[in-house]
Amino acid sequence: MRRFHHFAAALLALLLLAPLAALAHKPSDSYLTLAGQPGSGDLKVRWDIALRDLDYVLELDRDGNGALTWGEVRARTDDITRYATGHLALEAGGHACTWERTAPMQLEHHSDGTYAVLRLAAHCGALEGELKARYSLLFDVDPSHHGLVQWIAPGSAGSQALVFTPDSAEQVLALQPQSAWRTLRQYLVDGVWHIWVGYDHILFLLSLLLPSVLARRDGRWVGVNRFGTAFKEVLKVVTAFTLAHSITLSLAALHVISLPSRIVESAIAASVVFAALNNLRGAIESKRWVMAFCFGLIHGFGFASVLADLGLPQEALALALVGFNLGVEVGQMAIVAVFLPLAFLLRGTGFYRTGVLKAGSAVIALVAAWWFVQRAFDIQGGPF
Repeated sequence: MRRFHHFAAALLALLLLAPLAALAHKPSDSYLTLAGQPGSGDLKVRWDIALRDLDYVLELDRDGNGALTWGEVRARTDDITRYATGHLALEAGGHACTWERTAPMQLEHHSDGTYAVLRLAAHCGALEGELKARYSLLFDVDPSHHGLVQWIAPGSAGSQALVFTPDSAEQVLALQPQSAWRTLRQYLVDGVWHIWVGYDHILFLLSLLLPSVLARRDGRWVGVNRFGTAFKEVLKVVTAFTLAHSITLSLAALHVISLPSRIVESAIAASVVFAALNNLRGAIESKRWVMAFCFGLIHGFGFASVLADLGLPQEALALALVGFNLGVEVGQMAIVAVFLPLAFLLRGTGFYRTGVLKAGSAVIALVAAWWFVQRAFDIQGGPF
């Protein structure tokens, strides 16, 4: 039994620390929009690629001072364009498409940093048969990189969302509207992925769940007697968080409410700090579901920004929203399914009460506090 406790402790520590360990190398995304032009074989292309990624592979920081200037980036426009187009191969009807840059490179600020924006044209002769895309940007140096693609077929009013990974580097871009099931499935997968790499959302959820197997008695934490008690507490927290972020995700995705991303991302970081510190102070014990609901409203705006980057097909808007939200819940429940049995098993140990709850919450609070400083004051770089 002791060996099993040791194994459970190691597994729980891994679950808690995995997001923290990954923060120094946050998975990168690029955002690619491909639009077929009616009556021709040309594609209009916009490609947003993070400068931090381009600097890593192309060494844009010429003077090595750790700060990129517009002059340093602009001077490497041709190199950036060649690197990008060399890692995206398009083929229509068995013939390779050729590339042309159609506008000067620009910079745009995303919530996670500054991106180079390439505007290109792909000349494919004729869009007949199958249009295949093979994406390999950064896969050789960062296997966690994802290419998030919006594909707008010629004459279509909506878009198809695709995610390119090392395991799905080659995909077919549908020239005809895709089925409802494919839309639902694609956005469900996107939702699962983005809760798993949304480390701020994961750490907020874990901060709320850590005390679920404990109760406060005489000013100290003790383990609950029944699994059902812990399960009920987890159910209330997860349900409140789900309901709240579903509301604001839908309102933001439908453009009913819009908030600046800097405010949203800063507030999300602050919510993680608040939830983690509460575990150390025990100020809010029996109403954590209220905290989950209130802060969940803010997290919904964060999910909405991800969904906006993926693109929403207007002809299947409801399906995309439902699929993405279901994916978020599936990813969330997978985390809970691993966490709760382990936490309940270890609830009576000093390792859990001190090493996981207190030390873990303190580390989470410190990391999230740095996130808040980064996001509120627009500071790039740092340890996380």
